[in-house]
Amino acid sequence: MSTTYVLDTATSRAHPTPAPMKRLNIPGIRQRKVDGVTTHPVVMLTAYTARQAQLLDEHCDLLLVGDSLGQVIYGLPSSVPVTLDMMCAHGAAVVRGSYHAAVVVDMPFGTYEGSPEQAFASASRVLKETGCAAVKLEGGAAMAETVAFLTARGIPVMGHVGLTPQAVNVLGGYNARGRSAAEAEKIVGDASAIAEAGAFAIVVEGVVEPLAVAITQAVPCPTIGIGASAQCDGQVLVTDDMLGMFERTPRFVKIYENLAETISAAAAAYAAEVRARTFPGVEQTYQPK
Repeated sequence: MSTTYVLDTATSRAHPTPAPMKRLNIPGIRQRKVDGVTTHPVVMLTAYTARQAQLLDEHCDLLLVGDSLGQVIYGLPSSVPVTLDMMCAHGAAVVRGSYHAAVVVDMPFGTYEGSPEQAFASASRVLKETGCAAVKLEGGAAMAETVAFLTARGIPVMGHVGLTPQAVNVLGGYNARGRSAAEAEKIVGDASAIAEAGAFAIVVEGVVEPLAVAITQAVPCPTIGIGASAQCDGQVLVTDDMLGMFERTPRFVKIYENLAETISAAAAAYAAEVRARTFPGVEQTYQPK
């Protein structure tokens, strides 16, 4: 039996209560793909807070604490400035807020590329401080040794190939990858290398669709598409994007609800009532008995 945190409506604070469900695990996710076929596609969304995790948890197989929190939560220009402290704090919150989905935490830029030993020090800290099930790191063949080093030491790793946001300065922007035959061949090689090294799943981001299909067919572990193809073994989106929280979203995002308009309208109604002195009313104030 795992533990989750639910909101106490009397205090609006989180308190632990037992949840009658076993949390999904990494071997179970890996085993979704059998002989190149995934019968039950893997559902993944990003989560950065305990309450967000609570709302998404029952619908997802994986919750990703993405370094996209740099832009989404902190207003940073990219994910590059995100720190390990940030990832640990938000990762722990998401684990506390969930009980069903396996939680994966992004390794931020500069915390794993130097050596397998550096990656192990960073990843082991993430697992210890958050209670997450796995870490995710970007890069292809160059990171294969690190993926093997971590998995051999008990740290499950999700890979990430194609458009790798932490390498935006090298890539020159967020354009789709794999348009040339040479680049496509390299990306397939990258995916194959980290799969062979032991990655339990691979995010395939921002690549032309035929390449996403080729990668999915080439690797034995599940592929998680984002701006890739419905033929991938699963999908992930930044939750705030699919909820319409930003004026601009990538081409590959489908907006399922426009919460930005809803929040803005609610704030406008609140402001009008405050200025008219109609809030708080009798229902929101304490009267003498």
